[in-house]
Amino acid sequence: MSKHAPAIKPADDPAFQLPAKLSALSVPLCAGGLLVLIGGWALGTFGVSNEFGMSAYLTAFIYCLTIALGATFFVLIQHLCRAGWSVVVRRVAELIMIMLVPLAFLFIPILATLWIGEGTIYKWDDPGFAEHHHLSPETWDNKLMYLNPEFFTVRSAVYLLIWVGLAVYFFRSSVRQDETGEIKATERMQKWSAPALMLLSLSMSFAMFDWVMTLAPMWFSTMFGVYMFAGGILAAHCAIAAGTFVLQKTGALRDEVTVEHYHDLGKYIFGFVFFWAYIGFSQYLLIWYANIPEETVWLFDRQIGVWAWVSLALVFFHWILPFISTMSRHVRRRPPLVFGWAVYILILHYVDIYWCVMPELFTGADGAMQAVGGAIGIFASILMAVGMATLMLGMMLRVAGQTRVAASRDPRFRESLAFENI
Repeated sequence: MSKHAPAIKPADDPAFQLPAKLSALSVPLCAGGLLVLIGGWALGTFGVSNEFGMSAYLTAFIYCLTIALGATFFVLIQHLCRAGWSVVVRRVAELIMIMLVPLAFLFIPILATLWIGEGTIYKWDDPGFAEHHHLSPETWDNKLMYLNPEFFTVRSAVYLLIWVGLAVYFFRSSVRQDETGEIKATERMQKWSAPALMLLSLSMSFAMFDWVMTLAPMWFSTMFGVYMFAGGILAAHCAIAAGTFVLQKTGALRDEVTVEHYHDLGKYIFGFVFFWAYIGFSQYLLIWYANIPEETVWLFDRQIGVWAWVSLALVFFHWILPFISTMSRHVRRRPPLVFGWAVYILILHYVDIYWCVMPELFTGADGAMQAVGGAIGIFASILMAVGMATLMLGMMLRVAGQTRVAASRDPRFRESLAFENI
């Protein structure tokens, strides 16, 4: 810890306010993001197919959702560990976390496909699926005890209620502390962080089973939830680093966030790059070693056609390249480089989610490009991802403009200012 930490500024200091130039972008980003999202969906639906449009929408939704859930994990683990170093960047994570509220509403179109469009996204919702895939009625009946619209809706509502409840509680408690400065708020958040973390981890794993893994209803992997969890945590750290860098460049937190904080965020990014690859490889190794047809089919679809190139690209660009590039402390102690690698990994995180979702539209041995939807499909998918991410960014700026961009009255704020890596 440094002996020369900067003095704590008054709570109403401009350093803790959202810069005006960012605040002015809130409405344009919300409006623009919504229009781009709708435009992308229309292009994917009418230019390729209804199934493609909604699957690309699901991809964009899962992309934003995993980042928000990863940010929630970051907030909870900081409280649980009584971490002092992260207090100056924790509000950025809290602003990403509170986006779980609008994301809960953006899930409604996905849920609606189960009630008004049989098999649009989820094949198990198609009454003819079992017959087309020559499944025994007994096997399929057992599957449908879990995979049916009613039970799926109830489970989804439970997941969303848990996440929204956690996000609202921890965000409001932190913001309220900006006004009162009461230490008991920190103690309460610390007290509830352990059960909240267990709830978050379990609900996120089961949600990824339901919302992504059941796209291939006969496939299962007990590691899939952890795989999605690892990608989300990695992306969340990247989003926090990128968001903090942008705030500093526009005038906020210039004295409070230092190279030491970027160094720590860089270490987490480096660690979770490897953790994501470790979980992905472990899942692959277990399925390859067991060699059970029900399990290998999911990976087989991703080893043929264009998806084989996407798989190889993920190995090289999502793991090897950022792993080597963020290994050096000299990189992690240069905020522009941390920002650059954070944005890079956020883009690759979308490719990873796309790789998990979209191959399930595969329609035949030579249909790999058809599954991507050609140039129109790729463009529509990018539009939807950019649109939903921009919409979330606009909403975050809206919320940030009504509060402070740092938890300046947290009892560990001084410790965070004085933080130094050894």
